[in-house]
Amino acid sequence: MLFQFLMLPLLMSAQNVAINRIEPSNWWIGMKYNTVTLLLYGHNISDLNPIIEYPGVEWISTEKVTNKNYVFITLKINDNAKAGNILLKFYDAEKLAITKEFPILKREKNSAQRESFSQEDAILLIFPDRFSNGDINNDSFINLNEKTVDRTNDDMRHGGDIQGIINHLDYIESLGFTQIWNTPLIENNQPQYSYHGYAATDFYKIDPRFGTNEQFKTLVQKAKTKGIGVIWDVVLNHCGSEYYFIKDLPSDDWANFSNTKTRTNHLKTTITDIYATEIDKKEYTDGWFDGHMADLNQRNPLVAKYLTQNTIWWVEYAGLSGFRVDTFSYSDKDFLAYWTKTITEEYPNFNIVGEEMTTIADLTSYWQVDKDNNDGYKCYLPTLMDFSLNNNIVSSLNQSNEWFSTWRDVYQSIAQDYQFPHPYDQLIFPDNHDVDRFYSRLNKNIDNWKLGMAMYMTMRGIPQFFYGTEILMTNEKAGSDGQRRGDFYGGWQHDLKNAQTGVGLTKDEKEAQHYFTHLLNWRKNNSLFTSAKFKHYAPEKNDVYIYFRYNDEQKIMVILNKNSNSVSLDINRYKEMVNNNFVAKEVISNQVLHINNSLEIPAKTSMILEIEKE
Repeated sequence: MLFQFLMLPLLMSAQNVAINRIEPSNWWIGMKYNTVTLLLYGHNISDLNPIIEYPGVEWISTEKVTNKNYVFITLKINDNAKAGNILLKFYDAEKLAITKEFPILKREKNSAQRESFSQEDAILLIFPDRFSNGDINNDSFINLNEKTVDRTNDDMRHGGDIQGIINHLDYIESLGFTQIWNTPLIENNQPQYSYHGYAATDFYKIDPRFGTNEQFKTLVQKAKTKGIGVIWDVVLNHCGSEYYFIKDLPSDDWANFSNTKTRTNHLKTTITDIYATEIDKKEYTDGWFDGHMADLNQRNPLVAKYLTQNTIWWVEYAGLSGFRVDTFSYSDKDFLAYWTKTITEEYPNFNIVGEEMTTIADLTSYWQVDKDNNDGYKCYLPTLMDFSLNNNIVSSLNQSNEWFSTWRDVYQSIAQDYQFPHPYDQLIFPDNHDVDRFYSRLNKNIDNWKLGMAMYMTMRGIPQFFYGTEILMTNEKAGSDGQRRGDFYGGWQHDLKNAQTGVGLTKDEKEAQHYFTHLLNWRKNNSLFTSAKFKHYAPEKNDVYIYFRYNDEQKIMVILNKNSNSVSLDINRYKEMVNNNFVAKEVISNQVLHINNSLEIPAKTSMILEIEKE
């Protein structure tokens, strides 16, 4: 395999010089990003002088850094270049010492115009180590630091892998999903707590405990045949402390606080705070996210190029349909503007969702493309994760209030959408790998869970669901990452419960799975959600929340009754959106309703009315 070949050491005995890595391992012709900077790593590699001769490819520069084990070569691949192998020649004085091939490949047809995800999609979030163990032979490797698989320990590897995801593609399709977002699959060769994937030790290599690069590419291809895209989880801010270029820094400014390992203060507000001190700003963006996660310095142009090229490489290599970016605002803000602009210029239809883990709408909207910020800053990020709505849906479903509707928290959260240039491009989610399970947060109230699911299926934005939400998975210990990321039922041999077959599932779990699947497939097959607008009514004290999704051809009315009693609605109140008399199909029950001036809503019930005739 070409990728593996390029990673093998090639030794030169004369001067004890080695080339251990060339990153990226290849590039493509016909790219907008056609000036690529190669990182070469090996013992005393900077003692050699590299040259090339290849039609249509220019040698722009050779840059040496403090550490003699690195050299950076910048090539420009012009429009007239043909696919083939560039021969890199390394000379010791006038003597040829090493030759190395660098392939430039032909791009997949229409690669630049590839489809991505939008509000018509529904995304399944998978935590690979905890989803399904499809290949027990890759559970451990002698040459990796953390070798043990222990399902009884929440903080250790459990053995889930890419093959396990492939084995569940039919199930994922049957639920109604059109996209998969896997948390990072790249190598995390850390001594302990490596299962989560966010402390990379090789940005170009799938962790062998998950599989291989080729196996990941196979997953993407097989998912595509089922109409499912694959979203790559990008980490720009940090990497694992065991990364070779952290243990052997190219230069002192490759990583931030490399000597002190100062932790970030996690004060996101320093980005927009007009009173913030420079040290507070620096400690936010430059501080290490965790003691084993080194903070990368994207102000270093070589680091910026390395990260940018890596993300483009995965799009082209694997055929990705989008990015989710971890800890978005922790990176240098100027780099984030450059990176998002570069990616969206290379792939005009490509969606990128950033994680800004805050409930403050102004902090979140700061990063969205076309936002007119008071400091003049412009980013090009299309989509952001809506943590405000996530919190407020749970709050509304759990609380009681004698004075106001408990839906008021949701209503006021959505009312902050005026701060977003593109409010429909927000990722909405009941739970994920960093927050407690939705069913647990609702105190295992299935009626409220159904209300929440109906909302997430119909609310403005792009819905994302965590694996197991459809079968009421819980975490019994609040705040426990390991339990939030519990093993999916049936993902391991001899599991007593199996989500795919239904074996061992309780009555409530089966009911929830049916409810979820019915609604999500209805959503998947409804063209309304490609361009649906949103309009909601302020909830009254009767604790019913009503909103409409509509376009020029279609309209649905969503009614969420949280009460323990039925409620009679006066349809006249909603005349701005619907006539007093209309005919509708109720999606959940599949009943046809003839509404005349009023509508009785049963207790603890969601109704989704497809307006057929007014």
